[in-house]
Amino acid sequence: MIPANLKSHYEEQGYVIIPALISPSEFSLLQEACARVVEKARQGEWMQRRTVGKQFPPFDNIKDVDVWGVQHLMHPDLGEPIFLKWYTGDRLVEVAKELLGCQETELQMELFNLLINPNRSNFALRWHRDDVRENASEEEERKALDIWHHGIQWNTALYRDACLYVVPGSHKVPRTPEQRKHSETMEPPKNPFDMPGMIQVVLQPGETVVYNSNIIHCATYDCRAPRATLHGCMGDMRGGSSRARNILQHGLEWMESEKFGRTMESIEDEKIRTRALMMWDSLLKMKQGVNGVDIGFSLSN
Repeated sequence: MIPANLKSHYEEQGYVIIPALISPSEFSLLQEACARVVEKARQGEWMQRRTVGKQFPPFDNIKDVDVWGVQHLMHPDLGEPIFLKWYTGDRLVEVAKELLGCQETELQMELFNLLINPNRSNFALRWHRDDVRENASEEEERKALDIWHHGIQWNTALYRDACLYVVPGSHKVPRTPEQRKHSETMEPPKNPFDMPGMIQVVLQPGETVVYNSNIIHCATYDCRAPRATLHGCMGDMRGGSSRARNILQHGLEWMESEKFGRTMESIEDEKIRTRALMMWDSLLKMKQGVNGVDIGFSLSN
């Protein structure tokens, strides 16, 4: 249970910072697991990566490229069960239930990735909303923002993280003409502080920012600053297939596999195992709800 003022802040401002979603016993385990998967991604041993030069999916599938993220941390082929354990653990789930206003039986498993520093050059993401096109008209934007997509998104920092910039309250209203000028092209900002109404989100190790994915936001990646930030989202099955494009565009076919099912069956804690299987089943039902239709991608690269 999180304090009521944090929930009201999230609803009004579109983001909230929450401490201690990682237990002391898990912190070093997550750091160590992240170091291993980052090395695999940088060496091209794990090709499910976010590549420099591409801000949004689909990402490049070539070996010799700098990377700014590692995809699919819960994938059984990565062999790092701590990620699934933390994603389905009590601390994160309680926050998700509170902010979504749902029961545990309604939670939906979704994405779990890792945001890292590139090691060759700096990189940045343009100002955007995750599931609203940059060239949307004011009316199209208003219509999109009026839809509650039944999900939360978060960044949990394992090291100090000052990469994210958001415009508080922008998840509820269309862009102003001045904000539109800073967010209707493919180019990342030369200076994020030029965006009217923005703030920089600074996380200390162990802190989490939970934010509405349609808040106006951007990010800068300094290749000199170590970064390992757990980046995920969780949904509420009452949304049906409303979240399908934003989630399935990342390529989740592996989550339908028996191998992934066996990974969850192997969770020792009965309560966590039951929860994980239930959340997984909700994801599969959402995917079935699109009936094989090509859902495309949310944003342009």
